[in-house]
Amino acid sequence: MTAVTNQPTAPVLVRAENAETLQDGATSLITLLADAGATGGALTANKATFRKGSPGAPAHFHTKATEMFLVLDGAMRILVNDEILTLGKGDFLTVPPTVPHAFAPAPGSEAEMLVVFTPGLHRFDYYRLLERVHRGEATVQDIRDSSQQYDNHYFDSPVWSKALAER
Repeated sequence: MTAVTNQPTAPVLVRAENAETLQDGATSLITLLADAGATGGALTANKATFRKGSPGAPAHFHTKATEMFLVLDGAMRILVNDEILTLGKGDFLTVPPTVPHAFAPAPGSEAEMLVVFTPGLHRFDYYRLLERVHRGEATVQDIRDSSQQYDNHYFDSPVWSKALAER
């Protein structure tokens, strides 16, 4: 996946009732807000909603973009390198390119986060792929095969696996 070069663009307004919402497994929702094409490559943004017990996102990294997290409600656990941080409502975190990370709601918590990538990457089709996997219309191998296209590079993290097992 290539980042779109920053070009002047019109303001982007997404009304809540018009935002596309995807089911990413049984315990999380992703609301698509603005993809790179709409922002001239400046950013990509979504809102992620996690129910209690959601596995969240597995350990991964990106090579082309910084990922930013703003916890809107609840509490999240986020792996950064080999450290697990707990973020509460209002907490903000940036994860630069190549830094390993993962995230899930804190044990016993539901959570909602604003997630922003900069520069923007065309990621909405990646989220749609996750929904197709959830519905049985695509496979986990399809996700693995898309790692270069969507700049999502998964890896095994013993620290994150242990944290998920302990909740």
